[in-house]
Amino acid sequence: MGQLRQIATVVNLKAVVVAALACGSMLLCRTYGLTADFPLTLMATAVIFPIVFSIGGAYKRREAALDKYGGIKAHGRAIYFAARDWLEESDTATRDRIKGLMGDLFVSCRALFTAPLNQMATREEAVYRNFSELSLFIKGLRHQGLASGEVSRCNQYLSKMIVYFETMKHIYQYRTPVTLRAYSDIFILVLPILYGPYFAEIAKDFSVGLEYLMPVLFSLILVGLDNIQHHLENPFDQVGEDDVVINAEKFVARLEL
Repeated sequence: MGQLRQIATVVNLKAVVVAALACGSMLLCRTYGLTADFPLTLMATAVIFPIVFSIGGAYKRREAALDKYGGIKAHGRAIYFAARDWLEESDTATRDRIKGLMGDLFVSCRALFTAPLNQMATREEAVYRNFSELSLFIKGLRHQGLASGEVSRCNQYLSKMIVYFETMKHIYQYRTPVTLRAYSDIFILVLPILYGPYFAEIAKDFSVGLEYLMPVLFSLILVGLDNIQHHLENPFDQVGEDDVVINAEKFVARLEL
């Protein structure tokens, strides 16, 4: 069932529509005797290369997001360990407080990155408030007996968490250029139709029924690549199979390990 769902994300309704239009174009061209041997390099340079280039960029953004997410988790755990192990007398209230702050931070990050861009301004305020509360918590550790050098180290951990968050926020905010996206969408729809004379030409060498194979394959390849790029474009939207999942509850539950 999972494999069928993955296939459906690549071969969707858009792919079926484009394939049907390509087949219809081929039938019209065969009916009216319109044939031509168009170069396939046009399709490769006009559509496939830009889409593959965009897929590469989207994959790099996803990998960068995973790297920074791991950095936030690692430094957050280090701050928790400092509050638990570096104090001469670490009480349950202190540990519960830092666990709550970490949980709130990751929940706020998840709410920000999974929300539409038009909600970014309000949701990022919650994240910055969580960072401010963490900063005040670290400051309070000094009054609980934590040495100034160790407090400074905790502040460095917090600073790195903020740097990683800002990088993730920019990955979420800036994606494939709108003009490149519009360019790909137009040519993915138009080229299979315009190549109707080419499909009609090569169909002469195919057995009956197989003349639909090439327009369908061309359409599925083009739309499939476009769908892959679309799902990788935002690594946080929880639409694609390879999205970055921020599991705040699991992170907090494992802090005691």
